[in-house]
Amino acid sequence: MINKYKLLITGKNINYFLQKIINNNIQIYDLEQKDKKLIIIVNEEDYQKIRKIKTSYKIKILNRYGQVKIKYLLKKYHIFIMSIIIGILLNVLLSNIIFDVKVIHSNPRIRNIIYRDLEIYGIKKYHLIKSYKTKERIITKILEKETNDIEWLEIENIGTKYIVRVEQRKKNKQEKKCIPRNIIAKKDSMIINIDATRGEVSKKKYDYVKKGEVLISGLIHNKETIVSKECATGKVYGEVWYKVELELPNNYYEQTLTGNEKKYLEVEIFNKHYSILNKYKNYKRKKLFIIKSKILPISLNYTKYLETKVKREKYTLNNVNSKAITIAKNKLQSRINKEDSIISKKVLKKQQKNSKIIVDVFFKVKEEISEIESIEDINIEEENKKNSKEQ
Repeated sequence: MINKYKLLITGKNINYFLQKIINNNIQIYDLEQKDKKLIIIVNEEDYQKIRKIKTSYKIKILNRYGQVKIKYLLKKYHIFIMSIIIGILLNVLLSNIIFDVKVIHSNPRIRNIIYRDLEIYGIKKYHLIKSYKTKERIITKILEKETNDIEWLEIENIGTKYIVRVEQRKKNKQEKKCIPRNIIAKKDSMIINIDATRGEVSKKKYDYVKKGEVLISGLIHNKETIVSKECATGKVYGEVWYKVELELPNNYYEQTLTGNEKKYLEVEIFNKHYSILNKYKNYKRKKLFIIKSKILPISLNYTKYLETKVKREKYTLNNVNSKAITIAKNKLQSRINKEDSIISKKVLKKQQKNSKIIVDVFFKVKEEISEIESIEDINIEEENKKNSKEQ
């Protein structure tokens, strides 16, 4: 691009000066004449010629084009530009420094062990974030060092914070004496599997049982007579039924975090945010710290931008099944244990109500249904007498 100047020339006889410019073979790209004012656009070389022949005429630069404008702006705003560059460097530096390390465990002794080891290996406040490989290597070293106390360790980097989760190694304790007891059903279900190690099995596979029914008895019989009491042991698995009711809007909107994030220094003026770096298309903002002006509605913010994924869908009675099952499954997971498994799922009923769709989803879940019932206080002789009278 050619370097050009837009000039305002003022003087007594402006027509004379214009003729002088023409006589000096100065190329004019644009020209505007008003009274004793002349506005022209010329290239850089011709601008220098005009300066030499101007005599008593006044020349003012109205605008610049090309590299000369860039140089002019850099010179004029060099302090502001340097501040931005320093801000970016500070932004990068701050986003790679750890400001907090938190060990999550209920035992203070375990927490102190981990804090001590983390500090030895350089994971502590106001130090640079470790690379993934370095972090994994530190985890391995700590596990090798604390093999008697630590079973598992995870170091998660969340922004400028380390969250350390730890699982204490369980040491074998002397087994408590097992008192006489029954294994009973803790909920209504259909039995899928019985794994009894001690006691008398009272039910069989595919039996439907109610809550409280005896599954494995600690009362040992010889024909119809109770001969002893034992500690019944074992596990019983059953098919348990759940119904989850949902309300889904016809126009569904979901915003989820992708895990990507950026940190910026930004200026906030009248609740509008300005940053020189590109943001995500969809995001959530989280201010880390703020410097506010007490006089003007201006603040300097150090802000974290969390990238989000936006999902918009329109649901009808014809296409709602798949989404309803997914949401219902997530809801059900909070009601059952991690060891339990979903056997089958089915949409039972759905209906349109105003701007919502009401959906009932039915689940069959395999889960352990056994719990303990003490029979320590049962008197065998009295129990046998009672049974003989009933017969």
